[in-house]
Amino acid sequence: MTVQMDASVNVLGGALEPCSSDPLTGFFRNGACDTCAEDRGSHTVCAVMTAEFLAFSKYVGNDLSTPRPEFGFAGLKPGDQWCLCAARFLQAHDEGVAPKVRLRATHARARAIVPLQILRDHALDAGTPDAGD
Repeated sequence: MTVQMDASVNVLGGALEPCSSDPLTGFFRNGACDTCAEDRGSHTVCAVMTAEFLAFSKYVGNDLSTPRPEFGFAGLKPGDQWCLCAARFLQAHDEGVAPKVRLRATHARARAIVPLQILRDHALDAGTPDAGD
């Protein structure tokens, strides 16, 4: 089966920027929040980790901070950038612990789950021009 990557477009309608190469992130582990139909978790939100968010994520069952060397995963720490599942980001927003996001590195498909205004409210790259929304 061939996996067809969606176009690399960000939530603002421009070219998707890289999220992180250290640690290497993304559904495709290519450093970007690229996605495809097989990405059921929609790993599309480029977020900057905080201690508060990492504790929340662990509490709700997705421990992102503990190293898992058997999977080549060193564990995340505050300041790391990571392609989060859009639904987890929205859940964190609803709980008041959402991390900051990089809009230019957040895939357009995130908007199917997270309203653009919520992403803008948490944007690090604020002041970005509207993308005709």
